[in-house]
Amino acid sequence: MTDNVINTRKQYKKLNSATSGDVLLYVIMLAICFITLYPVWYTIIVSFNDSKDTMMGGMYWFPRKFSLESYRSVFQDQSIIQSFRVTIAKTIVGTVVHVLFTAMVAYAFSKKHIMFNKFYMLMGTITMFFGGGLIPYFIVIKNLGLIDSFWVYIWPAMFSFYDMIIFMSFFRELPAGLEESAHLDGANDMIIFIRIVLPLSMPVLATIALFHGVYQWNDYFTGVLYINKANLQPIQTFLYRIVASASASKQVVAMPAGFTASQVSSTSVRLATMVVTTAPIVAVYPFLQKYFVKGMMIGSIKG
Repeated sequence: MTDNVINTRKQYKKLNSATSGDVLLYVIMLAICFITLYPVWYTIIVSFNDSKDTMMGGMYWFPRKFSLESYRSVFQDQSIIQSFRVTIAKTIVGTVVHVLFTAMVAYAFSKKHIMFNKFYMLMGTITMFFGGGLIPYFIVIKNLGLIDSFWVYIWPAMFSFYDMIIFMSFFRELPAGLEESAHLDGANDMIIFIRIVLPLSMPVLATIALFHGVYQWNDYFTGVLYINKANLQPIQTFLYRIVASASASKQVVAMPAGFTASQVSSTSVRLATMVVTTAPIVAVYPFLQKYFVKGMMIGSIKG
């Protein structure tokens, strides 16, 4: 009887200690979530608040004087609209080109009988950790005639060795009998790749498309370095230049017709542009998040 009581007390103490640890963990995670999400929330509420009222300060949780003038200013600015067009175009074209080209290279490397396969893999692995540097890269881009060209967003990002490894791991898990039977029917490697391999590779295609699509949408550095023409800069570069060049408390950005400086300040326009820029990728990400997890697991477990 005494032993049972002692065991019960021990189990009760373990339960209490586990519960206390869980509570502490929850508190820490909530604090981290708050620290992470509050800047985003603050950006949103300030962008929806009246510009003149925002300059008074003291606003932390909700818009004090609701206004859509900042967003109206953003959508009436033709330079912002053009930047959105460039961003959408480079995201779509760049993603399609990247996925198809990287998949083709990966399909070739998935065949172990390819001559110098190990050498090429070694060279590709080295490029993942070492690069020539920014200045040599800039010289290459300039010599290729890609400065102030839309294709500077596409050709340099056409291939990724990391994505190729993910593709290659997936292709090696496909049944070899499918390709052998296709060869017996007279199909060449290109037909097999297009009609058999690609339709069976939709999970990895969606994963890499999502990886590269997010990269293309968020990339601002390429526009900063290689684009001088205003009509070729993506929205992220446009936003970067607004943030870098304007002082939130002293300067007022150029307003579209019908708006005065007292209605819309540079702070409101910058924050509204941030929200508009981030909203599309944030809206899409929750529906496609599973592909990120699946993509990281491709090739790690063989069935």
